[in-house]
Amino acid sequence: MGRRIWDVGLLAPVQTELRQVASPFLNDIHAATLATVHLAVRDRTHVLYIERLSGRASVPVVSQVGTRLPMHATGVGKVLLAHAPEQVRDRALANLTRITPYTITQPAWLREQLARVARDGYARTVEEMSLGACSLAVPVVAPTPSGEAAVVAALGVVVPNFRRDKARLVAALQVAALGIGRSLGSHSPD
Repeated sequence: MGRRIWDVGLLAPVQTELRQVASPFLNDIHAATLATVHLAVRDRTHVLYIERLSGRASVPVVSQVGTRLPMHATGVGKVLLAHAPEQVRDRALANLTRITPYTITQPAWLREQLARVARDGYARTVEEMSLGACSLAVPVVAPTPSGEAAVVAALGVVVPNFRRDKARLVAALQVAALGIGRSLGSHSPD
C-alpha cells in the first residue's frame, strides 16, 4: 500500500496542472451541453477520472473524481487504450469484463474499434458502462518531458444519446482538447 500511495503522490503535480489548465475548457463544454464532462488519464490498464462536471441535465454515471474504471467500457478509456503501448492493450484485452449487455468483450472486435478511434480521432460508447448513457471522447495531446507530442489525457461527455448531436459534440471536444494541449505546452519548462 505504501508504494502505491507514493506512485499516486508522484502523479499529483501532473494531474493538478492538467486539471487547472483544463478547468475553463471543461466548464465551457459543460455550459454548452449540460452533459457530464470527464477528464481522465490512464492508470495501468484502467482509466482514472481526474475531473468530472455534471448538472441537472446529466444522465446517471458511475464515475467520480478518483474513480478507476476498465478502459474497454468507457469513451475516455477507449481513447487512452487506442493510444497506449501495445503491451498495455494486450493486458487490457486479456481481461474484458462484461458490465452491461452492451459491453464489448470480444478482443478482435475491440481491436477493430481501437484502430477506428486512432484513425478517426474520437471514441464512442453506447450503454457499455451504464444503461441509458452514451459517451464521446477525444485525446488530449501535449508535449511530454522529452518534447514529443503524446496523448496525455482524454476528454469526454456522457449523454443519453448522440444521434443528432454527434458531429457537434465531437467538434466541441476536439476544440477543447486542442486548447488544453496547447495550454499544457505553453506551461512546459524550456
